[in-house]
Amino acid sequence: MSEIRVVQNLLKHNDEIAAMNRQRLHDAGVFCIDLIGSPGCGKTSLLEATMRRLNQRMNIGVIAGDLATDRDAQRIQACGAKVVQINTGKGCHLDANQVRHALDGIELESLDLLIIENVGNLICPVGFDLGQDAKVGMFSVCEGDDKAAKHPHLVCAADVLLLNKTDLHKHVRFNREVFIKDMRTLNPAVELIELSVVQGNLDRWISWLTSKIQAARSNNTAVAIMP
Repeated sequence: MSEIRVVQNLLKHNDEIAAMNRQRLHDAGVFCIDLIGSPGCGKTSLLEATMRRLNQRMNIGVIAGDLATDRDAQRIQACGAKVVQINTGKGCHLDANQVRHALDGIELESLDLLIIENVGNLICPVGFDLGQDAKVGMFSVCEGDDKAAKHPHLVCAADVLLLNKTDLHKHVRFNREVFIKDMRTLNPAVELIELSVVQGNLDRWISWLTSKIQAARSNNTAVAIMP
């Protein structure tokens, strides 16, 4: 069997499990995002800040993907989220089957939102459907203004893009216009949310997230009451 055939079969199997994950989450009325970003872009800090803003309004669960340790999971759990850790060892991404097993450790009916914090990587995670409703790509100004152009698959696949650490813009060589031009060339319709987790200016992110959760609730209710 050729290498291409093997890869196609693996992705087909992954997509089948992802579809089951998605149905399971929808049946429970849970909105799910897959958060993808490089190591150090601020994913875990964003989740901590998101928990602090939303914990009093909704129940949030997190699947934390990492090569090793449960340090991120501990940080997130301390903020009140229900967390399941997945350590991938040498694996560079999460797959749908890993998420399926992680869902068994979460009481989905008690959740409003599930966030999958993928392994720190801008390449491999993009091609694997996990059963999420939205794929969120995260960059930071510290990584350089060329990252959108260098990672076109993430930009094209993302439902929303986050640009973090904007408070450091004046301290690093980052041309915002270049970044935005590259992003718009690749995906003209994608929404860009610029933020600084450290400074706490998360209003647009929280607004985007809550609007998607409310829409998911409405759709779930509409389906439930249909004859």
